[in-house]
Amino acid sequence: MNDQGDSPDFEDLWNSIVPPVADVPWETSYLPESFDEQVFEQLQVSEPYIPTLGGGSPPCSAVPITTDYPGEHDFQLSFPQSSYAKSVTCTYSTDLNKLYCQLAKTCPVHMVVGQPPPPGSVLRATAVYKKSEHVAEVVRRCPHHERTPGNNDGPVPPSHLIRVEGNPRADYQQDLNIGRQSVVVPYEQPQLGCGHTTTLYNYMCNSSCMGGMNRRAILMIVTLETQEGLVLGRRSFEVRVCACPGRDRKTEETNFRKIQETKSSVKATATAAPTTKRSLKEAPQAAAQPEGSKKEEIFKLEVRGRERYEMLKKINDSLELNDLVPSSDIEKYRQKHSKGGNKRERDGCTMEPKRGKRRLVKEEKSDSD
Repeated sequence: MNDQGDSPDFEDLWNSIVPPVADVPWETSYLPESFDEQVFEQLQVSEPYIPTLGGGSPPCSAVPITTDYPGEHDFQLSFPQSSYAKSVTCTYSTDLNKLYCQLAKTCPVHMVVGQPPPPGSVLRATAVYKKSEHVAEVVRRCPHHERTPGNNDGPVPPSHLIRVEGNPRADYQQDLNIGRQSVVVPYEQPQLGCGHTTTLYNYMCNSSCMGGMNRRAILMIVTLETQEGLVLGRRSFEVRVCACPGRDRKTEETNFRKIQETKSSVKATATAAPTTKRSLKEAPQAAAQPEGSKKEEIFKLEVRGRERYEMLKKINDSLELNDLVPSSDIEKYRQKHSKGGNKRERDGCTMEPKRGKRRLVKEEKSDSD
């Protein structure tokens, strides 16, 4: 090992190998003078969103929005016409904005836009509960249908309720934070001579299944999005998965029309009723009936018990008889009755008993005295 005396020789040797460098940072010593150091700060590279099978979806809200938003592209949904027949597997109610379908049956939904969306746009379908107390809960299949091997073929996750039929590019996604599930398909331009794009959806669990929807109403939200997840349009409708869609649709539409008729009649009555204080005061005078018509009105009274009925019947017969007798005869009878009573009071006598001893009068002595 060299001693301190050899250190100057080593320094001279090192300086001869490495050329001297000015007092400039090493990272900029080999850069040209015209190089701009801020060029990397101004450059921002954003990676495009490319959906892949089994990948995660963009972050979604815990309480998704269900209101319709056509957007600049006038995004709309339409459904094929169908009847109330019991054999129908899928039918849509315009009055209720509700889709009725059977389990794992094809449900075509038409996507209509007024203006073509940007290239690479996608359609996302998400199921949420309709009521506010359940909206934060994730809609999943029931454990029974999730484990049934009949409807769980292919790479689709078994817990997903909504599936797309006939589209191999369908991407089933699940939010990493909330766990909400959705299915994404690329938006396709309508074919020549057709004004809409059709997507075939399947619902893999009944609305009445225990452990799943459990008779809770659900909404299906269909959004038109860009590759980055920007929402361009939104539509929603209610879905009921049942055994007889035609029957359930007819029953619910009938009940809905009855409720609407009741509301219309109540509203018409409220509109026809007086609204000001002056009209309320004048209303009884305008509706006042003649005295004679009031007396001619007939009322029915229900009485419990035979004894009460006989009593009230006698009172009613007396009143009816009183109406038939002229008022002059009634007045004569009253005067005659009052005169007879006054005469007996003036005489100070009372009726003699028919049998027994004679009643003694004041200041009259008995025979024994």
